[in-house]
Amino acid sequence: MDLAQIIADEIRADGPIPFRRFMELALYHPRLGYYAGRRDPFGTGGDFYTNAQLQPVFGRLLAQQIERWRRELGCPEDFSVLELGPGRGETETQVRQSIQDIDWIGVDYGDPWPRHPLTGVVLCNEFFDALPVDSVERTSDGWMLRGVGLQGERFCWQTVGPVPADEAWPDIERGRRTESCDGQVAALRRISAALRRGWILVIDYGYTRTEVERAGRFLDGSLMGYSRHRADPDVLLEPGRRDITAHVNFSALEDAAREAGLEVTPVISQQAYLLGLGEPDSFACALAAESEREATRLRMQLKTLLFGLGETFRVLVLRKR
Repeated sequence: MDLAQIIADEIRADGPIPFRRFMELALYHPRLGYYAGRRDPFGTGGDFYTNAQLQPVFGRLLAQQIERWRRELGCPEDFSVLELGPGRGETETQVRQSIQDIDWIGVDYGDPWPRHPLTGVVLCNEFFDALPVDSVERTSDGWMLRGVGLQGERFCWQTVGPVPADEAWPDIERGRRTESCDGQVAALRRISAALRRGWILVIDYGYTRTEVERAGRFLDGSLMGYSRHRADPDVLLEPGRRDITAHVNFSALEDAAREAGLEVTPVISQQAYLLGLGEPDSFACALAAESEREATRLRMQLKTLLFGLGETFRVLVLRKR
């Protein structure tokens, strides 16, 4: 039985399901979900690229930041890095080459978290965008929850019913849609509770409420499917065989961080953030190479980090003292 059949049977038994449930099954079903490990989703042969594939430059730059933060804390013996959504572990591998004695903990979706709060850094590189979300629509009757039903043998959108407004949602016009961010906010609160003191580094693509309300971004929501490096707005196709993402509501994360007592550095572009990391040594460490061929490859990685992904991704730095 494939995943589409499992989801269809659940809908036939219980009626339309919230999109959050559909997304969770599509991505994280233990045997048939997209991230169940049947196929490597990263790189040329996968469905998308991330910062983590641009090694060693990305890892070297992060290592410089992590080492500066460790020294700022006085190099405590219990300093650790908790990476949420480590993927293939490429970032950990590279950082360990730069900081050989680093304690690194990788946690995937559904894995147990550390039992005790840690001192150090929580790294969230493209973690929040893969958390299941609900889709909501603003109508003349208020906010409505959109669910997934069946039309014949095909999945289709259906209105499930009214849902209370959330102050974190952008103020959009009637007939427009957005995604819930309560899962993202809950994850941030859990991250804050897992950190005794140190920093939370969030790297992801997303938006602020102002960008949606005043600049008109994502007025029909940001849900997107990815397959073979092609984006498709129909996120109901082939569950388990395509990635599904939702842009991160950075305004909601900032608000939740302040409520949790964290210090918030306003969100900036990845380009600006990485330029700040490499400026002290003019990227000498990140671009160190033993041959001209290797040097050229590293320069291309840096270019992509700054001018490809760097113009799309955002960085949010939070601190707990």
